[in-house]
Parts: sequence; structure tokens; C-alpha cells
Amino acid sequence: MLRNFSLSALKWKDPRVAMRAVLGVLLLANLVAAVIAFKPFGGGADDLRRDRNVLQQQLAQLQKQVSKNKKLVEKVETARSQGDQFLAKYFTERRVVTSTIQGELVQIAKDAGITYQPTTWTPELIEGSDTLGMMTINAGCQGTYAALSKFVNLVDKSPRFLIIESMVAAPQQTGQILNVTVKVDTFVKEQGLGLPEPEVAAPAPDNAAVPPNAAPPATAPPGAGL
Repeated sequence: MLRNFSLSALKWKDPRVAMRAVLGVLLLANLVAAVIAFKPFGGGADDLRRDRNVLQQQLAQLQKQVSKNKKLVEKVETARSQGDQFLAKYFTERRVVTSTIQGELVQIAKDAGITYQPTTWTPELIEGSDTLGMMTINAGCQGTYAALSKFVNLVDKSPRFLIIESMVAAPQQTGQILNVTVKVDTFVKEQGLGLPEPEVAAPAPDNAAVPPNAAPPATAPPGAGL
């Protein structure tokens, strides 16, 4: 063991000694930086309080966001439920729309005291929907002005969601009777509304191939028909 050790005795001009000294300084600096960054010995009371406050604020923000999302989901579910109820109440099934709406209009005309003449029905698609459509009804009516006014009022109050699009009235030559052409819109719902009709298979030609299991055609005996 050396008794008289002195830094002056080191050969600083030796490159190996200088490199070792530089590496030692760098290692010490890295250790100091790691201690500052990771705090392996734990932070102080003030640091812990700050961290707790930050976490509490983050938790409060997350709870607020969750509450807002719950309210948004509830509103969406309410809107969907009300929309389904509206469709069920005011939109008629396509398969029964003719009989249902026709019966409704005939009854309204009877209550109003007018003559309800045959109608034409024109279906139309609602843009953006494959299951909802509109049905336009062109009807002819005859009656007095008071009766026609009552008819319009009853149609407006109908629970079937009928909309009078237009009315064209022409007076008769005699009396107070009016001839009226009315256009009424109603709405229908049907799965797959507006899809193309299925194609009808064309009849087979006379010279079509006979299936192998088909019975042979009957032949007349020799000499028949002579």
C-alpha cells in the first residue's frame, strides 16, 4: 500500500488516465441526473401534496366527462324511443295502407256529408331511407262549401297524419255543389320499401332440352289416324 499518494503523482498526460477521469465525471453526472429525475428516495411532503392535488383534479374532470356522456346517452335513448313511438303512431304499414287510409277518408267524407269518389295512389320514396315512404292520394269529392270545409277540418284532425297538399274546386252549373279534386299525402313504413320487383322467369322455348328423368312423350300407335 502506498503511503504517500498524491494526485500530482498521476501521469495526467497519459491518454488512458485522462480518459478514465472523463468517464468517471460522466458517470457521476448521470447518477445525479437519475436521482433528480426518478427520485428513488421519495419526494418531500410538498411534492406529495402537489401530486395528490393533480390526481384529484384529473379524477374530477374524468367524473364530469363520464356524467356528461351518461346524460348524452340518455338523451339519445329518449330521442330513439320517441322516434319509434312517432313512427308507430303516425306511419301506416304499407301492406294495409290502402284499406286503412281509404276507410279513414271514406268515414271522414261520410261524417262531413260529401261524396267521396274513387282515388289513385302514388307511392314515393323518402330520400335517405329504405324503410319509409310517402303515399300521395288523388281523390274526387262533391259537396257544398260547408261540407267541404268540414271535410278539410276532419282530415286535419285525423290521427293518421294526413296532409292535404292541394285542392282544386270547380262549381257545377246548377246548385251549390262543388266538384273538388284533392291531393292528400300520408306516410308509410315497410322493410325494404322501394326495392325492385323480382324478375319473372321467361317461359321455356318449345325446343328446350327435356330432363333426363322426364317421361317420354306419348306416341300414337302405327296406323292411327288413317
